[in-house]
Amino acid sequence: MNLRSIDLNLLVVLDALLDEAHVTRAADRLALSQPATSAALERCRALFDDLLLVRNGARMTLTPRAQALRAPVKEALAAVQQLLDPAPPSLQALAATVRIGLADALVARLLPALLARLQVTAPGLCIVCLPWQGGGDLLRQLDDGGLDLALSVLPPASGRLRRLELLHERYVVAMRRDHPAARDFGLDAWLAHPHVLVSSHGDTRGALDDALLASGRTRRVGAVVPSFLAALALLERSDLIGLLPSRCLGASEADRFASFAPPLPVDGFALALAWHARRDGDAAVQHVATLLRELLADPAPLSP
Repeated sequence: MNLRSIDLNLLVVLDALLDEAHVTRAADRLALSQPATSAALERCRALFDDLLLVRNGARMTLTPRAQALRAPVKEALAAVQQLLDPAPPSLQALAATVRIGLADALVARLLPALLARLQVTAPGLCIVCLPWQGGGDLLRQLDDGGLDLALSVLPPASGRLRRLELLHERYVVAMRRDHPAARDFGLDAWLAHPHVLVSSHGDTRGALDDALLASGRTRRVGAVVPSFLAALALLERSDLIGLLPSRCLGASEADRFASFAPPLPVDGFALALAWHARRDGDAAVQHVATLLRELLADPAPLSP
């Protein structure tokens, strides 16, 4: 293929089209007209000999070829950007969007403090928090360019993904402060009441159930919810009991919830921050990553 015959601006349009899977939204993002964006899509289709976007009912979906192009296109654009603008811009002058995948409890704890620091250091940055669907899904989104940063329980990263463990989190048993089990808490009191389980995939069993089974005990799961904040709302208004990461409970929850160490050993987990190597030179992403590391190293700003 003769590169001299290719308009590299097409890759910019293609990147937006693959992200949005929608011509109008891609046009708005690029400040282009819809006809110009549609014309660019047709040129991309000819260039890659693939439809790229196909109609599926009322929606447009990516073809397999388009899905495979997402990461390489982003890497190519990042390399060109670094080549043409090797000097990092002033943080104060940055105008960019950073997309972070993390659980809702971390959003509630971290985002106010993060935005406060960005207002001083890089006021032109916009933070987009995307839903948490498990660590494996976050790594896939980092790889295909749907995310810039992931903060979660993450499996070992491979390929060109960077993964940095920030802290080790522990679990606590949480319930409303006047819960009957709070008066004389122990294993029997814990198992005498139904539990709320947090699962983004609707699982009704977790690692705790296996640990209980090994000791000849079981628990009853009364509710499964996809978010930690929903679990806290249920705990406050019912006799449900939850096993939650300790950072789900901040200073503002101290008068609403009773919390205890689990009455049998429950392993904690490492909280890790990850990004793709293509973001190594991205000043906006790296600045947000630095601030997240600082906030998690010093929990004081996270207490409301």
